[in-house]
Amino acid sequence: MIQINEQNNMVTSNTRSPTLFDALIPLVTMVILLAFSVYFFGADSSGGANQIAMFIASGVAILVAMKNGHHWKALEHAIANGVSVTVNAILILLMVGAVIGTWIVSGTVPTMIYYGLKLIDPGAFYVTTCIVCALASLSIGSSWSVIGTIGLGLFGVATTFGLSPEITAGAIISGAYFGDKMSPLSDTTNLSPAVAGTDLFTHIRHMTWTTFPAIGISLVIYTLLGLGIEVSAATDDIDKKLLLLETNFNVGLHLLLPVVIVIVLAVMKFPALPAMMISALAGIIIALIFQQDILLVFAATENLSDIAVMLKGVWVALFNGYVASTSDADMNELLSRGGMSSILNTIWLVLSAMMFASIMDHAGFLQRMIRGVMALATDTGGLIVATVCTCIGVNIVAADQYIAIVLPARIYRIEYKKMGLAPQNLSRTLEDAGTVTSPLVPWNTCGAFIYGVLGISAFAYAPYCFFNLFCPIISCIYGILNFKVTRLDEEDNDVQPKLVSA
Repeated sequence: MIQINEQNNMVTSNTRSPTLFDALIPLVTMVILLAFSVYFFGADSSGGANQIAMFIASGVAILVAMKNGHHWKALEHAIANGVSVTVNAILILLMVGAVIGTWIVSGTVPTMIYYGLKLIDPGAFYVTTCIVCALASLSIGSSWSVIGTIGLGLFGVATTFGLSPEITAGAIISGAYFGDKMSPLSDTTNLSPAVAGTDLFTHIRHMTWTTFPAIGISLVIYTLLGLGIEVSAATDDIDKKLLLLETNFNVGLHLLLPVVIVIVLAVMKFPALPAMMISALAGIIIALIFQQDILLVFAATENLSDIAVMLKGVWVALFNGYVASTSDADMNELLSRGGMSSILNTIWLVLSAMMFASIMDHAGFLQRMIRGVMALATDTGGLIVATVCTCIGVNIVAADQYIAIVLPARIYRIEYKKMGLAPQNLSRTLEDAGTVTSPLVPWNTCGAFIYGVLGISAFAYAPYCFFNLFCPIISCIYGILNFKVTRLDEEDNDVQPKLVSA
């Protein structure tokens, strides 16, 4: 029974619990439509086709929910609540678009590419990229910040070298999510032990058993992928690229100030949105001081003074990105990006996914599907495998890593206690499957963010996110073998964590 107040545009209704068939109808519809979307549009499916698939699947979910007695006003309210939790992510996405535009026009990204070409050995590029992103993310606790800043610059270096963009994106994401997963500054690293009922540092220590093997294997694979690599850009061609960057931009270490600002503010635990705003402002100031010639060409307008043209240029970079006009077509494609408008398709995807997830949650479809998985959790291995599958499934259906952590924690916490398992087993599994698999789903908020920043779909880079793929596999193997699974009676009673409610 749902009690709803009419003054809040809601109604009172009697609802029926969904059957498994009810729950699967919209999910199967979504999977089929997304498969057709990828078949018809390939890597461009996130440009609108996936969104339409999610909207149609949402419509099917609404019809099934109404069949079970849910009134439209209640469903509408659930959708509004679901979408509202993404507002902060949407604002960050918009600011990332603005940051990319200003970082290019200020010369920050060209400088990162310039020094990357001069300093990084192409044969060790993939493994170096993973390590750099891992260290940066570990220090600031934010995968999004690393991917949108350092990762973007490294992606540009790979493009100039002629290296695989898919493998490069995989190395960036693997490193960024290793640091995000292990850093005490990370929101998911703090959220997981909180909802599981353990403390932060017990959780981090327990994660090392699955996380370090996963990143170790990943680094070996990235090293092997780089061995004997033949860089398509010859030495003289790279020299031409360097000269091209020097000719078209003022290049220098001082132009990396916006990157330093982001890292320093993140270490200081400054909120992400204002930190990105400050970094964008720094990019604007640097562009106005050091890249005046670029701005005058980029925003050339008759009857305007030079100062007005330059202000117009940074304004355009903020909302519509920068369009490069060098003599090299590849360099133009690489540096023509950014702006808030470039993120709108990503935001459309996030809203579509959250609409579907909100209906599935409100109508009880998610919970009904998870009950079927819980029936398989008859021992320690089955329980951990069920948790992993649930986290991945929620990432796919609910399209948000936080839901993929909190919802399984609420469902399985008591089951872990019943089996005598310490809560850090649950918190570790939540991170092994909920946090790291989120960027592998194209319509998940994390996958959508990466597509908006790097311009490459999760369908393309997911096979090369080795760390993200190995973490849930290793977690399942440990559970099945009952290896490094701590039991409640193995803990010191003086330090045994107290179970808390989610």
